Amino acid sequence: MSDRFDVIVVGGGPAGATAAHELAKAGYAVALLDKGGRIKPCGGAIPPRLMRDFDIPESLLCARIRSARMVSPSRRRVDMPIEGGFVGMVDREVFDEYLRERAASAGAVRIRGAYERMSRDGGTGAIVHYRTREGLRSMRGRLVVGADGATSKVARQEVNAKRPPCVFAYHEVLEAPDASVRDYDGTRCDVIYQGTTSPDFYGWVFPHGSKVSVGTGSAMKGFSLKGSVAALRDQTGLAEVRTVRREGAPIPMKPLKRWDNGRDVVLAGDAAGVVAPSSGEGIYYAMVGGDLAAVAAVSFLESGDARKLGLARKLFMKAHGRVFWILGIMQHFWYRNDKRRERFVSMCDDPDVQTLTWQAYMNKELVKAKPKAHARIFFKDMAHLLGIVSPTG
Repeated sequence: MSDRFDVIVVGGGPAGATAAHELAKAGYAVALLDKGGRIKPCGGAIPPRLMRDFDIPESLLCARIRSARMVSPSRRRVDMPIEGGFVGMVDREVFDEYLRERAASAGAVRIRGAYERMSRDGGTGAIVHYRTREGLRSMRGRLVVGADGATSKVARQEVNAKRPPCVFAYHEVLEAPDASVRDYDGTRCDVIYQGTTSPDFYGWVFPHGSKVSVGTGSAMKGFSLKGSVAALRDQTGLAEVRTVRREGAPIPMKPLKRWDNGRDVVLAGDAAGVVAPSSGEGIYYAMVGGDLAAVAAVSFLESGDARKLGLARKLFMKAHGRVFWILGIMQHFWYRNDKRRERFVSMCDDPDVQTLTWQAYMNKELVKAKPKAHARIFFKDMAHLLGIVSPTG
């Protein structure tokens, strides 16, 4: 036993790095354990609210997105301009390292290693065993934050959490194309709702400045993600553009029912299942989860009351549970088949839908100020769902 900490954070992604930063800034002794050497497959989109809430410098943005293009199964294109705002795009390799370094600057001790397991010997807290190039090592913490991803060992071992339903995402990062690819726009995200691209999710072309992410996701076993991306690249004129790297990983689609073990462990980020249904957005919610894990940790460390660990999930669901519920319903209904996808894309052509969608995305809360617009959207939504209106009009 070589090290003792107030908190050991397992996982150095946005959730873990945020938790480590907040706890170190509050004066606690924090270890940030991260195995390194891996870049999360991710579209890389972050809303302006994330930048405000977590003090993210604009220099980290590799692109500013000013519109989104929705593509239907019939290849109908609906453009959704962002009025008075933007979607920021980040390179996860650069962004995640920035967050880890910021945590270290606040006082967190960065440790390179792969988490193995936890044990207890009757002393205070838990003993975390991890593997480095030099062999197996261990450290003790009064509390452990499990932020080790969708396949979290911490969640399985300590919270007895079953793996949540997941979409497996795969993308290929390419060099940004030159002017010969006429339909590519470095300020526009393309979202492809076609059953051939994904039978239950969507495909994407997301600009990243000098690079571009082309990907898709699906929970359907046997569906070829690599084959889908190859077809998508061909469809969008990107087949011959040089590939920089390829990445894949599961993305959880439902928050776990419990995020702590009632003793000395609390979960955050993908380990807790906090990725938004329908959109698959995870960076903002991971960082919120890391921040709330830190809130729960401080309350626990100050009081010694393990019930305080439940604050992380309670506060998160109070703020975002309704949004997750609505997005889950959307995915269940609209992504079911191409007929419904066609109608969904048609709905995106509506000015009310566009305005409220972007306001909700950029500010990360349901827009309550326009009840008439909400009512119009509700009735239009029902009309499309019931097939009362044509998907092209």
